[in-house]
Amino acid sequence: MSGANPYRGEATLDIAGRDCRLRPSFAALVAAEEELGPLFALVERAGEGQLRLGEMAALFWHCMEERGDLTRDDVGAAVMRHGMAASVKPLRVLLGQILQGTG
Repeated sequence: MSGANPYRGEATLDIAGRDCRLRPSFAALVAAEEELGPLFALVERAGEGQLRLGEMAALFWHCMEERGDLTRDDVGAAVMRHGMAASVKPLRVLLGQILQGTG
């Protein structure tokens, strides 16, 4: 499931050996906001280096276009496997979409 379109705010993350597309649709962002609180505050925490691993994994989980049999624990394990530096790349794409929209 590759083919992320960065112009639409999409990113990919390898989760359990699969390239998973992260797409910040309105429904996905509403679900993330219900769990994590206001998205603007999430963006501010990220900018201040205060974003927690669980928050990053939760945002990725809600933005996964297709989950199939993957679990939320798989998402967390992927973040840990890739490390924070590599996981920040798709995070930046998603946060950019939250802030800027599609124009």
